[in-house]
Parts: sequence; structure tokens; C-alpha cells
Amino acid sequence: MKKKTAIVVGAGLGGMSAAIRLTADGYEVKVIEKNSNIGGKLNRREGEGFTFDTGPSILTMPWVLEQLFASVHRRLEDYITVERVEPQWRTFFEDGTSLDVTSDLPDMLDEMAKVTERPNRSLTDFLSYSQDMYELCMKSFYKYSIEDLKDLKSHHKLRELFQMDPMNTVAESTDKHLNNKYLEQLFNYMVMYVGSNPYAAPAILNQLAYVQLGLGVHYVKGGMYKIAEAMGRLMKELRVEVQLNTPIQQLAVEGDRVIGVETEEGTVHEADIVVSNLEAIPAYRRLAPQTSKVKKEVKSLAKKFNPTVSGLVLLLGTDRQYEDLKHHNFFFSEDPEKEFKQIFEQGKPADDPTIYIGISARSDETQAPEGKDNLFVLTHVPPLGNKNQKPTDWDQYREIVLDKLERNGMKGLRDSIEFEYRFTPEDLETLYGPNGGSIYGIAADRKSNGGFKIPSKSQVFEGLYFVGGSTHPGGGVPMVTLSGQLTADLIKEKESGPVHQ
Repeated sequence: MKKKTAIVVGAGLGGMSAAIRLTADGYEVKVIEKNSNIGGKLNRREGEGFTFDTGPSILTMPWVLEQLFASVHRRLEDYITVERVEPQWRTFFEDGTSLDVTSDLPDMLDEMAKVTERPNRSLTDFLSYSQDMYELCMKSFYKYSIEDLKDLKSHHKLRELFQMDPMNTVAESTDKHLNNKYLEQLFNYMVMYVGSNPYAAPAILNQLAYVQLGLGVHYVKGGMYKIAEAMGRLMKELRVEVQLNTPIQQLAVEGDRVIGVETEEGTVHEADIVVSNLEAIPAYRRLAPQTSKVKKEVKSLAKKFNPTVSGLVLLLGTDRQYEDLKHHNFFFSEDPEKEFKQIFEQGKPADDPTIYIGISARSDETQAPEGKDNLFVLTHVPPLGNKNQKPTDWDQYREIVLDKLERNGMKGLRDSIEFEYRFTPEDLETLYGPNGGSIYGIAADRKSNGGFKIPSKSQVFEGLYFVGGSTHPGGGVPMVTLSGQLTADLIKEKESGPVHQ
């Protein structure tokens, strides 16, 4: 019997994960990538002796990677070295308060005691609540490709659905459990792992507190890009064909079925199924024939599924080390409600943004010259595409970011910069194609989409599937990697018929 064939459009983590799993399921797989290297937003840049991960810098839930490699009878530890990071975060507040986040619970209680008189009860109650949410998700969200509430109900009893705290947002729930402005801001910000607004995202995402404190924060020795390299090596071993520098012009369609893709050079690659690592909305807009059915689907999806935040990224190599900083650092805004309102509702960069700084050289001395720092500086900003949105002067916003950092203890930062590179939302959209330059795919919103994502199986074309941050279970390294695995499971279920000639 002829082997079934699959084409994966895009070599991001979701696309590569799907390719690996489809190979395990007996498909002959070809990955077609428009850029010159694999990894998508998980990338690397070097200069003046500094090395930077240009995308994800924090790894949680490494079991997702272990599961992927195990599915093709490999051990993750034979490909990469995963190490825990402690403290997980160092946080700075505008009033001078600083708290370290750690999975060592006695130490975490000591940190919380700086801002609350009852750290033990607060942490115990909140982590227990968070762990319950995570364990419920292990039964469904992390096991199956979930499309909507009907799907979710098929995996849970009614009692369990109510345990997911469906009537509250992330922020409403942290307020009930913690009732402390410092701790609420800290734990609310964990929802930015998936690029969503804690004042609108469903409370189920409070499980991220347990994901972090219970399961740990990790780093990959040699840089996070080693994950992409490991997947690339594995695909080579599995004889997955990878074509780089090959932009796709359009989907090849017969009737209501996708039968392959056509490159910009005019080459047609036929396949039984096509998996798009390009987000669903941009894929329909740029690659699909613009029929009334496609346009209607795009309009419907855009109404329900807004893109997550984008970001201004500054890669800064400095001539000194900032001794007060750890591997992961957050400089919080003074008024988080105002910050999120400006970004998510008003569609403009916050006047006083929260700023993340990752310094991988703290855990890996190969990432920066001796006595120097490699600063990955990320400030979340609105996605592109808001009709009322004025173009942002990124040079000017850079000054706002640097002013805040210097004000909060990083004296002489501007003068210390030896190397600098910048990514803006426009760059992210051009390089990787996400809707509005989104970093994490689809924003989870309790009212508009209930935290669900765009279905992994196309509602318009047979044989077309999606992976990545716009699909279940969402954005971030573990989630997009898991999306590839769950979509492969869905394909196995839906495409079990004969080969299409």
C-alpha cells in the first residue's frame, strides 16, 4: 500500500513536532520553510561575542519535549541538557520592593513574608487551587485536541468543569486567594506566558502558578535554540525532508480539499494532508483561494479570536554585569490594570510597561564574554492591525524602556551597550507571519472565546490542519510543541481512510 504523504508549512516548533509525530504514524513528511533556518520564533542571534535567544527564553513543562522524543523511541537527554533555574524570577516593583520567585517553598514563604503577614496560608491555598486546575487539564487540555466546550464536556464530569473556576478571570481569582497587590501582580503576570490579559483571561490559566512553582523553570544548556536543533537532528534521523528558503505561494485545492501547496517559484508539492504552522487567519488570508466561504471563515475567526500581544525586543550586549539581576527578571509597572487596559483595550503601548530581562549568561557562561551581560529585553505591546492604532515610534519607546530600567537600578545602562539589535511587531509579522505580529497566537478571553483556540482541523477545507499558538492548547514552547502532537493524533483519527490519489 502506498505510504501516505504530508506537507508541513513552516518549521516552527509546532510544525516540527507535527512532522515528527506524523512520521511515527507512518506518513512520508516534507517540511517547507520560507526562512533560512528552522525554529520559527525560537531563533538565535550572535554578535561581538554575545549570543542571544531571540524568542522564548523560559522553558516550562519539559515533559512535553520528553513525550515527543519518546514517541519515536528517543531520549530527550541524548539530544539536549535541560537544567532547572533558581531563583526562577527576580521581580522589581516601582516602590523598591523586590521578591524572588522560587520553587523552594520555605524560601518562597520567606520572600512572600516581605509583603504579607500570612504567607503560609496564602501560598498553600493558592498552589493547591492551581495544582487542581493543572491536574484537571492533564485529563483533557494536554491530552486531546480540544475545539470547544462540547469537546471539553466529553472528558469531564460536571463537578470537574465547575472546579475549573469558569465564572472568574485570572485576576478575580488571584484577588480572592491572595488579596495582596504585590502577589497578585506577580502571579497575574504568569498568564503572559500565553500572552493574555489577566483581567479578561479565564481563571483556569491560574494553573500556570503550579506549572512554574511545582514543575519548575528550565533552561537548555547552550541556549534555547538547542531545542530547534534537536528537533532538526531528529527529523533528519527520521528522514523527514526539510526545504529551507522556500516561501509558499498558495494552497493547491481541488473542490473542498487541499491536495498540496505551490511555492513562489511555481513548484507544486502534492500530499494527502497539509499542516500549516502559519497561523490559521494569516494562512486563510494569504494562501487560500479567496472564495466567499474562506472570507466568511476569516471574518468569523477574527471576531472571536484576537491575537495576543506582540513585543519590542532589544538584544543588548553590555560591557559590565548587572549583579542585582538573575537569569530571569521582571520590572513591574506601577499600575497593572492601567497597563493591561492600554495594551488590550486601547491598543497602544503602555506608558509604564512591565519589562522582562533574560540573561542566559547567568546560567551559561558561553553566552557572553567574561564580565559582560547578554540582555534579552522584552516589552509587550499591542499587536498590529487596530484601525485606530497610530504607528509607534520604536526609537522613542526604546527610550521609555531604558529610562525605566535605569530608574530601577540599572545605572549607566545606555553607556554600557556594546552590541544592540531590535525586533519590532512589524519585524515579527514579516519574519514569521503571525497575525498582527502576535508572539503567542490567540489571546485567551473568558467572554469572547472562553479560553478556546482556533480548531486544529480546518472548517473550510478537508485535508488542512493547523498547529502553533493559534490552535489548541496555545502559545509558548511547551504548548506549541504539544499542539503538533495533538494535531497529529487528530489527523490519525480523521484521516484513517484510503490514500487520496
